[in-house]
Amino acid sequence: MTRPPTAAQRRVIDAADPVSGRLRGTESQLAALVKRGLAFRHPRPPHDHFLTPEGHRVRQGITRAPEPDGPAEAPASTSTGVFAARVGGEEAAADAGPARRREVHSAWQGLLELRRMTNPGGDVDRPCGWERAHLVRAAALALEAAGHDPAGREGPGYRVRETPQPEAVAVHEPDGEALRACAATLEGAGWQVSEHREPRGGTRYLLASPRRA
Repeated sequence: MTRPPTAAQRRVIDAADPVSGRLRGTESQLAALVKRGLAFRHPRPPHDHFLTPEGHRVRQGITRAPEPDGPAEAPASTSTGVFAARVGGEEAAADAGPARRREVHSAWQGLLELRRMTNPGGDVDRPCGWERAHLVRAAALALEAAGHDPAGREGPGYRVRETPQPEAVAVHEPDGEALRACAATLEGAGWQVSEHREPRGGTRYLLASPRRA
């Protein structure tokens, strides 16, 4: 289990700019937040640090990351204290109501802000470097934020999985209409999508890659 941020790290998170997520702290504090996936270092000078979508979640208090001396209260979405989009195949969650929808909406808004801060020209219509480094999580967040259900209404819903291909994830959805809806969502979120059939059984699935231009 990932340890929660220390009290000093939490103060750095809480003091982040409420709009851009820009952070100020010691090099060791910022490096630790990067390692935890709560911050990233901007590739262009002056190489400031900013909150990732997960970092925005912690700052807003929705995940309620505990202080190290307090009880380890796990959020509904994950036991690590960090938001995680549902990739499909998880156990049926009891938090699929308004609270979860608020979490997902906030994480998606944080991701759009991350695109604005890191893509050339502030382009929010295509994936950023963070998404290319976290393909499965990024694609799953785009799907969940658009209202797709990994649990499905009458059985399994979507599943987002890694593939041997570089910068590509596979999206499985047993319902053909829902699969096409997933394709439309990912395309609208800046992903290149193509439909394929599995060699055995002919089951349709999607290959999705972040669009670069």
